[in-house]
Amino acid sequence: MAEVHFYHLTRTPLEAAAPPLLEKCLERGWRVGLRAGSAARAEALNRHLWTFREESFLPHGGPEDPEPARQPVYLTAGPELPNNPQALMLADGAAAEPAEMGRFERVMLLFDGHDEAALNAARGAWRAVTSAGLPARYWAEGERGGWTLKRES
Repeated sequence: MAEVHFYHLTRTPLEAAAPPLLEKCLERGWRVGLRAGSAARAEALNRHLWTFREESFLPHGGPEDPEPARQPVYLTAGPELPNNPQALMLADGAAAEPAEMGRFERVMLLFDGHDEAALNAARGAWRAVTSAGLPARYWAEGERGGWTLKRES
């Protein structure tokens, strides 16, 4: 059964918050599906993951790449996840129903804490996830960086 982790971004932009979480998933041996809220956002994340750190990159691809099923991180704005991921990251307004979430080891929902619509969507997702009986954890950015667990179901 999936654990659903909600990440409330208040200090760090998505481009800075997503790579460390993706790296942790890859360290666990998980493939990841990263579903963005739009094709343009998925493409921007695609470019960013090649250059986010000078000394390394995150191996990834998307629908336009050959052999999408072999990608450790698959970026998309659609429902397809040909890499059979163990983890799903939802970013920039992307969503999934609890029934879909349940098939993953981990689901990470990253949302902008300065966007009222994103906050409301995250609250709705929390209610849906917990009503479906999936364990959920809510993480907020700490005062000195990192994540602080604020609530769990």
